[in-house]
Amino acid sequence: MILEVPAVNLRPVPADPVALRDAYACFPSGVAALCALDGGQPAGIAASSFTLVSIDPPLVSVCVQKTSTTWPRLRHMLRLGVSVLADDQDEICRALAGKGDRFRQVEWRETGQGTVLVNGAAAWFDCSIYRELEAGDHLLVLLEVHAMLADRQRQPLVFHHSKLRRLGG
Repeated sequence: MILEVPAVNLRPVPADPVALRDAYACFPSGVAALCALDGGQPAGIAASSFTLVSIDPPLVSVCVQKTSTTWPRLRHMLRLGVSVLADDQDEICRALAGKGDRFRQVEWRETGQGTVLVNGAAAWFDCSIYRELEAGDHLLVLLEVHAMLADRQRQPLVFHHSKLRRLGG
């Protein structure tokens, strides 16, 4: 059976980055915290670009803005923690995406190797940097997973249409 697909009139990518960002916002994604200890203090960022890449070797990826002032601190760490934020952790997401003391109201733990994990997350990954690639105004960072834990009872926080949301039903 052949399905008839209605014609779609695609538009060229607009010069206006807001319009492109609006189109990208149609794709929902989870939100992850990328964190490590820096001089004994936690440092971290929130990323909605966390993606599973490979089972063998176990790889995940995250995209980081080149203008990030936190990434230069994190990129030199031997281990990085990735916490997949749970649906009740929207305030933690906002704190990690903001300025100032991002961990002031974030409960976290350290693994002993410098990896910082956010308490109450849906999943945790202990990673090291596998490769970093230039990708336009971002850096695509591939991370090798060394250890992980998932709480299947926790639902993930979702970023969709530029808003933090919960999965429906």
